[in-house]
Amino acid sequence: MKAVTEKISVVEKIGYSLGDLAANLIFQTLMAFIAFFYTDIYKIPPVTASAIIFGGGMFGAFFNPVMGIIADRTNTRWGKFRPWVLWTAIPFGLSAILAFATPNFSPTGKIIYALATYVFLVLVYSANNLPYSSLSGVMTGSMQQRNSISAYRFTAAMISQFIIQVLLLPLALIFGDGDKTVGFGKVMTMFAIIGIVFFIITFLTTKERIVPEKDQEATVKQDLSDLSKNRPWLMMLGVIVFLFITVSLKGGMYVYYFQDFVNREKLGLFLENIGFNGFIDGLNAAFVKIGLHGFQWPEDIATSGFSLFNALATICMIIGIMFSKRLADRIGKREVFKWGIIISATFQLSFFFCAPGAVGAIFLVQILHGLFYGLTIPMLWAMIADVADYSEWKNNRRATAIIFSAMIFGLKVGLSVGGALVAGILGWFGYAEQVVVQSDTTVLGIKLAMSVFPTITFAISVAFLMFYSIDKNMEVQIEKALEERRWKKKENKIQPAPATTNLPGANSILTEVEI
Repeated sequence: MKAVTEKISVVEKIGYSLGDLAANLIFQTLMAFIAFFYTDIYKIPPVTASAIIFGGGMFGAFFNPVMGIIADRTNTRWGKFRPWVLWTAIPFGLSAILAFATPNFSPTGKIIYALATYVFLVLVYSANNLPYSSLSGVMTGSMQQRNSISAYRFTAAMISQFIIQVLLLPLALIFGDGDKTVGFGKVMTMFAIIGIVFFIITFLTTKERIVPEKDQEATVKQDLSDLSKNRPWLMMLGVIVFLFITVSLKGGMYVYYFQDFVNREKLGLFLENIGFNGFIDGLNAAFVKIGLHGFQWPEDIATSGFSLFNALATICMIIGIMFSKRLADRIGKREVFKWGIIISATFQLSFFFCAPGAVGAIFLVQILHGLFYGLTIPMLWAMIADVADYSEWKNNRRATAIIFSAMIFGLKVGLSVGGALVAGILGWFGYAEQVVVQSDTTVLGIKLAMSVFPTITFAISVAFLMFYSIDKNMEVQIEKALEERRWKKKENKIQPAPATTNLPGANSILTEVEI
């Protein structure tokens, strides 16, 4: 029987990462565009859109613990978590298509449709992404291998982010022939099909190596009791809530920032001087030469600036991800995560001091923010897997999915609050989608939501992290202790004790199953 710390192949790491690429095609769209979609495309008032995002998102958030209980108690020949990735693949794609459709209903009908489809999407997302995330905690018992898996996973997530934040608006304009309403529907259909295929690949290429013994399984009451006593879990829950409030708030505000704050004349000159316009002209000419006349980059300056802004940041995040594993192996996940957040938050605050015409400074700040924020991205989910190990170490029971479900609950709360804040802040500061030039008050609100507000929530996230106790030394201690338990259990199976002998602690050990 192979050790649960065996090296994971590159094929399996890539296969696993494709699941996150698929999920993030939808997740990144929710973070960056759901408020914009509701206010500017489906024409729902900002305050109402805020209520839909918050109410629907919170409903989905409270489903996560239920899904965690279900996943931890799923037993199939494929494992506990892999089957859910397969079972939810098609519903996930369908829910995404419906959520970004624009049926011609009355104002009240639009609100009902938007709420119903948003709730459906977040419920399916929970049923898919919770088992998917939990899977990383049972593919291997090695924390270094988990760091590596996380690096692959979040490189894929960054590719999704690049596609969404850089290309979604241009693709919507191209596929819709200038009509964003039509274009959004076509693009989301394409993403849904890609996502279904990738989820199936994830199911086929991954393997669960760590599963609890039948006599180790706990009751729901025991799971909840373990969570309430797990201080690292409580601290990480706080970290995640405020981190995703921040991510959703700033990410959802980018499109308004370029549409209504950044000076278009200065932006156009900047794009011309750095050669971006020349590059796009050459790209368009190449498309025409091969007969793709419909795939012309939109001429809207704000869309081009927004796309390049996100492209540079995403590339820098990927660079940060590449360095994260090496740093985590040396100083520990907690320290990498903490300092990455602190430095990236400092650059986020710097947006407040950028004038509308200071386009170069705006891009430089985003590049530096992306570089340091990228260090934190793989660490988050690897740290949650460590929390699951901590729970097993302390309680002698493995409850991977309930821990991940609680964390994804925090993610959903953060996403809901952050998305609602985007629409709510716009409504509070008087945003009107039908006007070409927003009022000074509205522009100030957009500026604050890009700088001061997310810095505050970043700071709260760091405050919770200060009380997270799993540092580098404890990581090593937990890994060694759990590995020793697992090997002892295997030895006990190979050399069974006499029937009259009771082996203390035998019920607390995990073993590997061969699939």
